[in-house]
Formats: sequence, C-alpha cells, structure tokens
Amino acid sequence: MAARRVFFYVQHLLGIGHLARASRIASALAAGGFDVTVVTGGNPVPGFPGSDVKHVALPPVLAGDKGFSGLADADGNPVSDAFKQRRRDMLIEAFIACDPDIVIFEAFPFGRRQMRFELMPLLDVIARREPRPLVAASLRDILQERVKPGRAEETLEVVKAHFDLVLVHGDPAFAKLEETYAYAREIEDKVAYTGLVAGPAPEAAAERFDVIVSAGGGAVGKELIGAALQAASLLPRTLKWCLVTGPNMPQPDYDSFSAAAPDNVQLFRFRKDFASLLSGARLSVSQAGYNTVCDIFHAGCASLLIPFVAGGETEQSTRAERLEKLGLAGVLPEADVTPQRLADAVEMMLARPKPNLPPLDLDGASKTADILLEAASARSR
Repeated sequence: MAARRVFFYVQHLLGIGHLARASRIASALAAGGFDVTVVTGGNPVPGFPGSDVKHVALPPVLAGDKGFSGLADADGNPVSDAFKQRRRDMLIEAFIACDPDIVIFEAFPFGRRQMRFELMPLLDVIARREPRPLVAASLRDILQERVKPGRAEETLEVVKAHFDLVLVHGDPAFAKLEETYAYAREIEDKVAYTGLVAGPAPEAAAERFDVIVSAGGGAVGKELIGAALQAASLLPRTLKWCLVTGPNMPQPDYDSFSAAAPDNVQLFRFRKDFASLLSGARLSVSQAGYNTVCDIFHAGCASLLIPFVAGGETEQSTRAERLEKLGLAGVLPEADVTPQRLADAVEMMLARPKPNLPPLDLDGASKTADILLEAASARSR
C-alpha cells in the first residue's frame, strides 16, 4: 500500500513557534510512514521544516504589527488583493498536485483568521473532492481569548462543516480545550488530545550557564535582551549568562547588543542545542510560548516567564499563570521588564529550590501520527 499523503498548512506571522511545532509534527508523520508536504507562508527559517518532508513555500506574509492587525509582504508593504489571489491560486495548485489523503490546518479555524482569503477557498475545493481527504485542525493547548463577538460561533460553524478532527496538542491534566474555547463540548466528538509536542529529550549539556535568556523568534525580543544585558551587570559577575536573541532580530540590534555584552554574557542568534543548554541551566528567562515551555518541561530547570501580551494576546499569560500557581515558574509582566526588576526577579528565582515538574505527556508529535493513522484507516474500512 502506498504511503498516505499529508498536506500540512502552517502560517507563521510574527514568531516561529507555530512553524517549529508544525515541523516537529511533520517529521513525526514522516517517521511514521506518511508522505508529507508542508506548505509554509511566512519568512523562511533555516532548518524548518525538516529535510524529511516536501516543502512548498508561498510568497511570505507577515503580521503588520505586534498586534497582528493587517498583513504585510516580506518588504513590509501591505498585501494587495492581487497578491492574495496569487497566493490562493498557488495554494490550491499545490493541494491538487499533492492529492492528499489527509489535510492539516495549523491553528485554523481557531486562529489565523487573517488567512481566510486563501483557506476558505481551499476548504471549498477539498469539499468537492472525491474521495474527500480527512481534514484536521492542529491546535496548541491554550487558545487566544477575548476574541471579537461572533468569532467563536463562526469557528464552530467552520469546524462542523469542514473538519473531521481537532488535534489538541496538550495534556488535559494541564489544560483542556473547553477552558479557552466556549463551544468545545459541541465538537467533543472531533477532539483528540495528543500530548504536548515537545522535542526529543535533551542530551547532556556541553556548556553550562546559570541563566539562559531567550527571545523566541526575535521579532519582538529587543526589550528583553536589552534589559537582560543590563541586569547581568547588576548581579554578581560570577553568574554565567547566555542570551539567545532569535533569528529574526534585526542585525543592527544584534550587533549593538553583542558589542555591549560583558565577559560573563554570551550572545547567540540561535542555538540548535537550546534544549540541551536548558537541561544544564539553573534558570530560564523567556516568554511563555508553547515550544519554550515544552523545552523547560523537558529540561526541568527553574523558569521566569514574561508573557507576550501585545495586541490583546492572552494565551501566554494564561499558560504562565497556570505554571505559577503550580509553583513551576515565576512571572514578570512585560510592562515590568526593567533592568533592575529583571535582576531582582532573577536573583529571587535562583534562590528557590529546583521545581518538581508533574508527569505531563510530552510525546505529542508521535501520538499525532498514531491518531491520524487510526483515523485514516477507519475511513478506508
């Protein structure tokens, strides 16, 4: 029997979290015997998706600002109707060429509403296929709340009309879909929890740092990295710091920070061994994004979380507050990130005993492959 073909759409707009999680899942699908095509729509990121899958890159679109209001092209210009039409046509052509058995939409329709101009036409094309492929949504465990009136109902209608599965990449012992999506019970027959999509268990750290500060993709990490550089000078120079700016930090900012770094601070754009570095660290300082928190769970280190809240974002705050209540993290609001307050928070966290992490399921990538294999097999019986 030929390998089942998977068409996996992922659009990253600001950071790289969505792309990183989707890439982990895509690689697990490939390892499970699926023939995977990943379609990306953001700026290219080296190493994502992996070389074990096919890759179709649409002309990039980015968030118009930190609040995700509007779309811009790779040069920062607002996207035109002609640009959108070209992307839509390219996406549908890629789908037809793939002729998949399974289609996965990362985040949509629970997120990425900005991409309806190409995703709703694709869903209409899928609906007319004979046989129609299995359609799944791929979601992180905690969704954005405070959406505009009518959006949750609109999402419900799309799921009921077009989707067979809603893959929630989380452990229900930590977060359940109904806690951040009001109509979850109306689609509970479609929901499958996969466990958290963490990377592989890290190897022993080749280098050891006391404090690792990471800024995710780096598009919005300038303030954190700048404050961390100054905070390091306010604490004992015996502390060894590692600052990971992210690949998207503008080069002038990176060069300025690199020049200002004291001897006990090392600055990097990206570390492939980031998870291993965390396993040897005393403290991680980061935003509260899904992938970073998964890495922290694996590493078992203490963490100070600074949730991203621009544009009314709630997801990271919800995750950070849950971890703080469990005694697994400290939280410093984004508005409070000054060198002195960051230094005080780091000093406080280093004085705490190492946290005891709960036994959460971190094998979400391979379990996603198992769930899709079973669902696809059931359809062909």
